[in-house]
Amino acid sequence: MEYFLITSVLVCLAALFGFINVKFLKLPNSIGLMLITIIFSLGVLGLSVYDDTLLNAEKEIIASIDFQTVLLDVMLSFLLFAGALHTNFEQLRVQRWPVLVFSTIGVLVSTFLVGSAIFLILELISMQVDYIYCLLFGALISPTDPIAVLGILKKAGAPKKLEAKIVGESLFNDGVGVVVFLTIYKIAASTSGDVEVGEILKLFGLEVLGGISIGFVLGYITYRLMKSIDDYDIEVIITLAAVMGGTAVAHHFHFSAPLAMVTAGLIVGNDTVRSSTMSEITETYVDKFWELIDILLNTILFVLIGMEMLVLTFETDYVIAGLISIPLVLICRYASLLVPIKFFQKKLDFVPNTNLIMTWGGLRGGISIALALSLTAEMHRELFLMITYFIVVFSILVQGLTVGKIVEKLTVSKI
Repeated sequence: MEYFLITSVLVCLAALFGFINVKFLKLPNSIGLMLITIIFSLGVLGLSVYDDTLLNAEKEIIASIDFQTVLLDVMLSFLLFAGALHTNFEQLRVQRWPVLVFSTIGVLVSTFLVGSAIFLILELISMQVDYIYCLLFGALISPTDPIAVLGILKKAGAPKKLEAKIVGESLFNDGVGVVVFLTIYKIAASTSGDVEVGEILKLFGLEVLGGISIGFVLGYITYRLMKSIDDYDIEVIITLAAVMGGTAVAHHFHFSAPLAMVTAGLIVGNDTVRSSTMSEITETYVDKFWELIDILLNTILFVLIGMEMLVLTFETDYVIAGLISIPLVLICRYASLLVPIKFFQKKLDFVPNTNLIMTWGGLRGGISIALALSLTAEMHRELFLMITYFIVVFSILVQGLTVGKIVEKLTVSKI
């Protein structure tokens, strides 16, 4: 199927489902779009009993899309830059140390907690899976998804310093999580088993430090170019070129493109940089352009996530494992945040029940599904894809719908 036709179908579905959501359901876009798409896909499955034409067409669309490449190599850079561009830099600066610890040590601890727990659970239900593959699952499910978090948290009414922690962690931990996943993937895929520690550290350092470094360079170049002119059309194009060119360069040198885009977006979106580089009309156009990009790609992404259920293998053991994994992952996230929050809470005056809110507000999304789809058959792809889908759907539909009420109930005041 031609790419233009596929894109056209996805945009039309996103527009239709978005209209239905805004007109009737009035849910946050990410939640509403996923819910409507899942219902639509279930309806297509039911209709296929009598006529499978629509089901075959939908399956052909899904089969024609390399979800991993589309999300990780293309969409993610645009979405992260847009998210970082509108992040409160001052609050993030104040919360930089807990955000750094949450997005690095927190991801690593969660990876091993989830991996170990899922290994034991699968043993209990008589499913034999190597520990390294369970760790691989731990790595793909541990990062919270900034795309899901940003869209839902805006309407949750969270205190600003709590929002900075959750958003900041989500912006950075997906880049770190992808690097951790790739590192464990390389070990798991090694036929000889001889993967040196130095090689792992080199891969990790190159991805993380290289990504952040190129992000700083991109952000600075973008800042200098925008400061030297006053033409909102060209300045918008400069930001677009920074994302597209920066992503291409990061991929070429095997740096982390997500971390590069987050860093560049934070620099360009910083209030100090904005005031010295952008006129009022330029700032309006830049913000509106990236808001539109954010909304468009988000709608397409959550429609795709909903449609991905058609590629799942529904076996009883897989479903049981998926259901058990939902509370398991939440418990592991709570445990991975416990020590850092205890360490920082007095120094930075954390809001009450920060750990509970960050646990429930740490949503999973398309990134986890994309990484699960990249697993090989030997790595139990179908099993972990099913588990991942259960967690993601629960995360967005249940956690996403209730996080606002949880925030309101557990925090004493909005700061």
